[in-house]
Amino acid sequence: MKPIASFTIDHLKLLPGIYVSRKDSYGDAVITTFDLRMTRPNFEPVMNNAELHTIEHLAATFLRNHAEFGSKIVYFGPMGCRTGCYLLLAGDYDSKDIVPLITEMFEFIRDFEGEIPGAAAKNCGNYLDQNLDMAKYLAKRYLDQVLYNIKPENLVYPQ
Repeated sequence: MKPIASFTIDHLKLLPGIYVSRKDSYGDAVITTFDLRMTRPNFEPVMNNAELHTIEHLAATFLRNHAEFGSKIVYFGPMGCRTGCYLLLAGDYDSKDIVPLITEMFEFIRDFEGEIPGAAAKNCGNYLDQNLDMAKYLAKRYLDQVLYNIKPENLVYPQ
């Protein structure tokens, strides 16, 4: 079998950042898949399920309620390897196009107070597996180490 595109990226060279993972056509529409890489694969510890689950709840809520991008959100969710998340947007975008959106989203997560949206038995299949404090810590870390001073090497996959 032919390997899928994301398995052809050299994960030993991959830095935290925002990357276009793929672009797919769906009828006349383009769906852009973004790799929001929060930790350096194989060099840093992966994120635990609880904080990644909280990031998912907060980010999905933020994105689907966003004034400009809310209607363009196709999907947001964690990577199986737990080093980041995928965001699928309706439209043809480059990584640099969504830096302000992703920065705003992670500021929302960093600053979030209160009950985690959807973290109740009737709304979520694993509602007890949440860690808001670590989600906020990881959001701040991603903002400070990557998003606030994003560089070209954090926007284009390594060769």
